[in-house]
Amino acid sequence: MADDRVTADIRALVAEHHQAVYRYAFRLTGSVPDAEDLTQQVFLIAQQRLGQLRRPESARSWLFAILRSCFFKTRQRPQPVAATSVGVNLDALPSEPEEIDGIDPAQLQQAINGLSVEFRVVVAMFYFEDCSYREIAEQLDVPMGTVMSRLARAKRQLRSVLFEAEPPRRPVSSEAR
Repeated sequence: MADDRVTADIRALVAEHHQAVYRYAFRLTGSVPDAEDLTQQVFLIAQQRLGQLRRPESARSWLFAILRSCFFKTRQRPQPVAATSVGVNLDALPSEPEEIDGIDPAQLQQAINGLSVEFRVVVAMFYFEDCSYREIAEQLDVPMGTVMSRLARAKRQLRSVLFEAEPPRRPVSSEAR
């Protein structure tokens, strides 16, 4: 009977959160196959640790924390993960991200991919998870000033890539004055 409850619970989690988890995974990895693998890994771990979820209303944050952890681990030492079906319908996942305020999604993803992992995670947490500076600092175990600095630097890099600033002006020589 307990197995039926766990199966129903994980199916409900997948149905409610798989698209958000996939989009976040795509923003972190920049690749459809990697995002699919990471999404599948998140729900596999969630199924194994479903008893750790104390408050169902915080399921999305819990899944995102698992996602970040898995993402960091893949960056440390890539290891193949056994594939298993947890009810994710890959055909239902968006193949292309939605356009954001007139910015080409492919350009945005390319710019995000150009960020260092530390910057990319902070940007994803701030913009795609809607975490506050304090929440990011607590979850990443870094000072809040570090979060603010990383986010500011990441935004500056993204702006320079996405909205190419006008070319630098030549300094006016003293002879021209």
